Amino acid sequence: MAGTGLLCLGALLAMGGGAGAVPRSQLLPFGPPRGDRPLPDGDDESSEAISLAGPLPFYETRFSQLYVGTNGIISTQDFPRETQYVDDDLPTDFPAIAPFLADIDTSGGRGKIYHRQDDSREVLDQAARLIWAGFPDATDFVPRHAFVATWENVGAYEEVARNAEPSEERNTFQAVLAYTDSEAYAIFLYPDDGLQFFGTRPKESYNVNLELPARVGFSRGDLQRREGPHYSATSNQQSVKSLYQTSNSGIPGVWVFHIGSSSQLKNVVPAGGGQRLSPPLDGHLSRIPESPVINPNVLEEEEYPDANLDYAESFYDGNEDDFDYLPVEPTELAPETRPRDPFNLDDLLGFHEPRHSGTRQDSEWDPSSLDPPPSHLQPSPELDSVLSYFDFPSPAPSASEENEGTTSLPVVYESPIEAVTAQLLYHPDHQETPSPPEEGAPSETEALPGYPDGEVLLESFPDHTPPFTHQRRVVGVDEDIGFNPDVFTYSAASLETCERHHGQCSPHAFCTDYSTGFCCHCQSRFYGNGRHCLPEGAAHRLNGKVSGNLLVGQTPVRFDGVDLHAYIVGNDGRAYTAISHIPQPAALALIPLAPIGGLFGWLFALEKPGHENGFSIVGGQFTHHVEATFHPGGEKVFVRQTAEGLDAENYLSIKTDIQGQLPSVPEDAAVHIMPYKEIYHYSDSAVTSTSLREYSLSSPSLNQTFSYRLLQNITYQNCPHARHRGVGPAAQQLTVDRIFALYNEEERVLRYAVTNQIGSLTQDGSAPTTVNPCYDGTHSCDTTARCQVGSGLDYTCECTTGYWGDGKECTDVNECAEGISRCSRESVCVNTVGSYRCECPSGFQLAADRASCLAVVPPSDPCAEGTHTCASGDRAQCVHRGGGAFSCRCLPGYTGNGHNCTDVDECAEGQCHPAADCSNTPGSFSCRCRAGYEGDGLQCSPVTVQRTTHCERERLYASQRGSPIPGGPHVPQCDDQGNYRPLQCHGSTGECWCVTGDGREVPGSRRPPSTSPPRCGSPEPTRRPQTMCERWRQSLLEHYGGSPREDQYVPQCDPLGHFSPLQCHGNSGYCWCVDEKGHEVQGTRSEPGVVPPCLPSVAPPTVRPSPRPDVVPPSAGTFLLYAQGQQIGYLPLNGTKLHKEAAKSLLSLHGSIVVGIGFDCREKMLYWTDVAGRTISRASLEPGAEPESVVSTGLISPEGLAIDHLRRTMFWTDSGLDKIESARLDGSERRVLFATDLVNPRAIAVDPIRGNLYWTDWNREAPKIETSTVTGEHRRILVNQDIGLPNGLTFDPFSKLICWADAGTKKLECASPDGTGRRVIQNNLNYPFSLVGYADYFYHTDWRRDGVIAVNKNDGAFTDEYLPEQRTHLYGITAVHLYCPGGRK
Repeated sequence: MAGTGLLCLGALLAMGGGAGAVPRSQLLPFGPPRGDRPLPDGDDESSEAISLAGPLPFYETRFSQLYVGTNGIISTQDFPRETQYVDDDLPTDFPAIAPFLADIDTSGGRGKIYHRQDDSREVLDQAARLIWAGFPDATDFVPRHAFVATWENVGAYEEVARNAEPSEERNTFQAVLAYTDSEAYAIFLYPDDGLQFFGTRPKESYNVNLELPARVGFSRGDLQRREGPHYSATSNQQSVKSLYQTSNSGIPGVWVFHIGSSSQLKNVVPAGGGQRLSPPLDGHLSRIPESPVINPNVLEEEEYPDANLDYAESFYDGNEDDFDYLPVEPTELAPETRPRDPFNLDDLLGFHEPRHSGTRQDSEWDPSSLDPPPSHLQPSPELDSVLSYFDFPSPAPSASEENEGTTSLPVVYESPIEAVTAQLLYHPDHQETPSPPEEGAPSETEALPGYPDGEVLLESFPDHTPPFTHQRRVVGVDEDIGFNPDVFTYSAASLETCERHHGQCSPHAFCTDYSTGFCCHCQSRFYGNGRHCLPEGAAHRLNGKVSGNLLVGQTPVRFDGVDLHAYIVGNDGRAYTAISHIPQPAALALIPLAPIGGLFGWLFALEKPGHENGFSIVGGQFTHHVEATFHPGGEKVFVRQTAEGLDAENYLSIKTDIQGQLPSVPEDAAVHIMPYKEIYHYSDSAVTSTSLREYSLSSPSLNQTFSYRLLQNITYQNCPHARHRGVGPAAQQLTVDRIFALYNEEERVLRYAVTNQIGSLTQDGSAPTTVNPCYDGTHSCDTTARCQVGSGLDYTCECTTGYWGDGKECTDVNECAEGISRCSRESVCVNTVGSYRCECPSGFQLAADRASCLAVVPPSDPCAEGTHTCASGDRAQCVHRGGGAFSCRCLPGYTGNGHNCTDVDECAEGQCHPAADCSNTPGSFSCRCRAGYEGDGLQCSPVTVQRTTHCERERLYASQRGSPIPGGPHVPQCDDQGNYRPLQCHGSTGECWCVTGDGREVPGSRRPPSTSPPRCGSPEPTRRPQTMCERWRQSLLEHYGGSPREDQYVPQCDPLGHFSPLQCHGNSGYCWCVDEKGHEVQGTRSEPGVVPPCLPSVAPPTVRPSPRPDVVPPSAGTFLLYAQGQQIGYLPLNGTKLHKEAAKSLLSLHGSIVVGIGFDCREKMLYWTDVAGRTISRASLEPGAEPESVVSTGLISPEGLAIDHLRRTMFWTDSGLDKIESARLDGSERRVLFATDLVNPRAIAVDPIRGNLYWTDWNREAPKIETSTVTGEHRRILVNQDIGLPNGLTFDPFSKLICWADAGTKKLECASPDGTGRRVIQNNLNYPFSLVGYADYFYHTDWRRDGVIAVNKNDGAFTDEYLPEQRTHLYGITAVHLYCPGGRK
């Protein structure tokens, strides 16, 4: 029932410290009696545009209308389809106010959603009181308008499994927007027991147990996808669970935010909960002075990074019910602002439920009875500021101290949680209090340091975490520690241990269990944080992408996804960074901003004794925030660099985003950056630095020094359970001896180079000290060697792990060949530079030890097991949907629901040509042309006698009269088309003359014998046409984007355009000889270092040619095959879901560029086009099968390929020759179908049933899709409107539609075979290349993602993607399944 109660602020404030939350009855009134409008029931509903009584300020803009959506969200514009935002993190690409963004479903009576505008004084006063509670300084704010939206007892979307009851969990929450023309606030209310589910499963997650936490926060939205200011109030599922228990306003379950202002508001500001309001006694609000509330959910903007960091991701697997955290404000307050109230543990920890008998009430608690145990741990300045919030009472001095007249030392703790734990253990509210230790016996806490792994260890402190409750475990201790079990106990079953979670550690780390959990530590000769470890002394590489939106001077510059590469020499601290293809104005302006590359210098700096570089602390997952303010112009730029971990090759992946304004740098100016020193401050999970950088610009007209103020903040996830291990300095100094930055305009590459050392803080001007060469990088060790410190200035060099040598020179160890890998016998060892990896054959997957293989248990498949209810296999197809789900489809030639399928009488439908006889058979039919006609039955034409031209008839007549005699009749010369040649010469007299097109002599053109013949027809071209070699070379260069990589083949032509006798494959060292047509001379291919015999005076090679590649047979079932340059990949389907774990390379083809692929389902034969080899080849999918070429001549750039398994014919496009051709599957009976009106033919598809052919021509001036019969008749344009670059094309036999993917319009569209009924399936593709359909899905290769993307045919949703490890462009794609329709269709 809709709530109607009034909000009692006094009652709410009475709960401010405690366990209670907002009762449902005390939400702001809502429901139909209050004039609310309900949202329609459903899964993805939206209100109509709601016109507001006054404009709503949101961020810096004012909006006049709102929309309310089912999925716990409010926006200022209509929502996109839910699949575009409901499962994504903030920010969204549209304005969003999200009290609980999740996949909510109100269909079937699962709750109601209400909304209304309300400008009544009652509601405005209630909203104002709540805003003042969170913002004590905003008492002058009096709202004029309010908007209230309530979600009452709503459910989560769920796909109910077979024999499973739907969930009864329901959520209730409310959002209130209170605003004037210039200011706006949002209030989110979460009542007691109002949140019963905390996240939702993404649609199409199949049987994967994945739940995405709800998102709470705000997004400004941007025209560019996923950009713009945003604020997140939650970071993980645990913070969502605590929404009704905690607060930023001092009232549990009430969250207040400043969301809009006419003055500059860069981002949403959360409340700070400064003062409490006393209950209204006389109808007016009064204030009770009170110290600031300790709020774990608000981070100071100047000191901490954005609130989106998921601290729980690295070390917790989702069982956060077992953990609870102490709310701690990490900054120190000035003394006058600290709390002065007596310490109240109940207020702090949330013990506000009725007490059991025998416990004291708060009023009974005597601070003097608190006797904190002493500790031998070192004092912590950070802890002092935290404990000052709690106002711990000082312990009474001991008798001995009083007698000696000495002052008692303050109690020190290693961290806030240890302090609270100690207070909790001795709190008088417990029923039993531990007795004082006997004289001479150490206290329990004194005994703690005696246990290496047994001290009171700490949990981490993520943001937005709930307070402690007495129902949850506070901290775990070793079980052999003698705490009184009646006072404090812990269950080992709730811990995360190495036994279950050691897979989170690096392969080069060991896992250690501690009393509160486990931690990872790098092995000897490796360094890092345990999650990520790298070999000491080795060189390292980093890869990533850089995007930016900058204002350089007054010029806006955007760039997206440009490449970043970095190379690190680990044993001397050198870091080289290169960023390619940044537009020139931005690249020049970024030269002074060396911190972009300087991050890698800090990360891998050369370590002085007793100090650690960044990677040793943060590992491979962290976020680096940079704010630079330039002087004197005040330009400000923000940089965010996110490290995403190490890949299989130990390369670190970095994403960089740059936003803001930069001062311009003149093109002719040189930038000089002086060496500098920088101090970094370290605390739990954060590293900060503040500095001033100077740089100078010098040119013929400029010589000036500039500066910028630099703020850096690096956040990461540390392991809280072993905080006693390896505690480093609180501050370290980074010394940058050399720094170099420049932009190469010709290469369009921005480069940074820095040399870095990390050590202790030093004073400027201090005398330099002599240090060991290992510490200053002046040693002579190899870049892959460790420098080992000796006595004095002596040192030794030792090759790092994975290399061997004397340390001055190191060479990679092939662990696989040497037999020293950890790979098991059933796995395959693959050597990499400095390391190796283990891979498993098809049907197996790597175990947790990353060395052995485990058999993959196939999921239940009713289709394969025969337990489905589909019609018989000759009438219907069973499609596995994953798990035990399946669907049924009638095969082509049958109609029905899949369970019952009846034959389609194609003869009655008139499928055959009118001049053909039709014979219907079950599931099929056949056509035969009648007497006097020829064709395949689908198309028939009258039998006609070949017509001859006038020239041919005259020539035939003259030749039938016998051999020419002197002065006899002239035998005309005809060209290949039967037309007269422009120049005619008499065979006996030798006279020559010119003729017109109809064979008549041109007057005055006759020349006598022995003279130069006349010039007839068009004049000879002054420029020779391109040769075969030149056309092929140009075609490949276009495929490579104009600049081929060093490992890609480009034909070499001589100055006359002929093939050079020697051809080589890039920089691979493989060379061979070719004949005059460019074909390889068999047996001449040489290994690297051996010169082929086609060069004169050089002996033939003694090595034998490499063996031909074999096919790695695929597993049974439905799968996709895709072309990826020099290989053809195999991607199985689990139902219709991409089974990415079982993907593998099916066929490797060194030196090829495979573009089009097709499959003959009758013979199980794979066909492909190769634009590098200019061939069409095939290979059986049987084990050990070898490829064979079926067409190897007369091709320039064969691209699209289509297989007609019924007619045993293949069709292909050639964009180099601008032709469409066909041939039998063995390459015979080849013929040209079309050679005119084609510019860039690309994709081709065939409908074997109806005998139709379709192809695309992405002529940029006039792109089109055409069709004809398979014999080349009835050619016509199918689509030529609203298309751009139609790359992908397929005929979908399931829907009987022709469908295409367009890289120009970014659309996936379908139409009937006659071009009617055109509709858009998806309008937000990236860069599609090839397309295929299977069951309810389309699968296309994408050049922007370099992967395979799945799209639902029905709603156009992106459902899945597969990104191969080798990230290069994917070309053709086809689907292979068990069904191969027989008969002629």
